[in-house]
Amino acid sequence: MSQSKPIRVLVAKVGLDGHDRGAKIIATALRDAGMEVIYTGLRQTPEMVVQAALQEDVDAIGISILSGAHMTVFPKVYQLMQEKGLTNVLLTGGGIIPEEDSIQLRAMGVGTLFAPGTNTSDIADYIRNWVSGQQK
Repeated sequence: MSQSKPIRVLVAKVGLDGHDRGAKIIATALRDAGMEVIYTGLRQTPEMVVQAALQEDVDAIGISILSGAHMTVFPKVYQLMQEKGLTNVLLTGGGIIPEEDSIQLRAMGVGTLFAPGTNTSDIADYIRNWVSGQQK
């Protein structure tokens, strides 16, 4: 099945983490890769992120987190996604996340989490491949 509409990605910053340069770089890179990107801005709650994902009918949610709250934020967003029926939406993200935490989050159902410095085309390819795998 060919992709008839662009992949839609919600990029979000959750909590009090005010560093959004990385999120903006990723948003621009995904746009440049042909995706539609909705950037929620700073200081979102997990509830606000999931509500925006529902309203925008996204294929993926990308959360940028540098605050150390990833073990709280990702499980909460994932739980809300399940409650709202967003079971065919990728939850991915990046930031300062220790490998052991990343492994634990993936075991819970969160997608690949990317470290600072990851090539943005690798992130775009990952999202594209995940979404195309859902359409089979």
